[in-house]
Amino acid sequence: MSTSSRRRREVILNEIYVAGHVTVRALAGHLGVSQATVRRDLRALAARDEVQLVYGGASLVRNIDYSFRSKATRNIEAKRTIGRLAAGLVRDGEQIFVDSGTTSFEMAPYLKMLRGISVIVNSARLAMELDTAGLNVIILGGQYRPERMDTIGPLATSTLEQLRGYTAFIGADGLSRDFGLTASDIESAHLYRLAIRNARETVLLVDSSKFLKPSLFKIVDFDAVSRVVTEKSPAAEWADFLAARSVELVLPDEDSLMDDTRKAGSA
Repeated sequence: MSTSSRRRREVILNEIYVAGHVTVRALAGHLGVSQATVRRDLRALAARDEVQLVYGGASLVRNIDYSFRSKATRNIEAKRTIGRLAAGLVRDGEQIFVDSGTTSFEMAPYLKMLRGISVIVNSARLAMELDTAGLNVIILGGQYRPERMDTIGPLATSTLEQLRGYTAFIGADGLSRDFGLTASDIESAHLYRLAIRNARETVLLVDSSKFLKPSLFKIVDFDAVSRVVTEKSPAAEWADFLAARSVELVLPDEDSLMDDTRKAGSA
């Protein structure tokens, strides 16, 4: 499948997740392609049970939880930029923990280029993506959440308690200068709090939308974070807040940002 087809289908999925239903005519106008192209895309998505074809368009497939899939299509270009930057901090032979979030998942293509690294994950999807020669993948056992494709609970934390010396790459559902890093569910917050506590260094991966509001469950304070990887400079009050705590901001340079913009525009 070509890059343009893949990106176009990601846009279509996002529209369906948001609206619940889309029409061929509306998608063709939005994407600037023919209705025949949209129909081919919808048929391909339906063949993978991603959507349900209906007269004139497509809808969500019933009885499927879209939690991970929906998140994966939000701010996708920002997440790809962050994934590339975060993976660039990893060197051959290192040990890392990568959480099960959709932003961290974008590290995978670049981690597969490295050799001799050990990657601790609680994501079944990420473990399968990293199935390549030269990588040692350690997956935490525990209660499996099919909607998120990850593991949580006492068995996962018990395994994590036995591991040290890694760099933790952690995402967040929201941020607060007072409350710190936050998650939308208590199980993830608990597991990632432990992952950070046992890590030698923690790198936070968040797109710019996460600076706007916190989620319900606290993970840790910013004092536990050494670097923040994001796709563009946050507001001045956030930049000052991080600088005052000696938290390094990792941002794309202008050339790479222009390349990512051109790729998005060609989709």
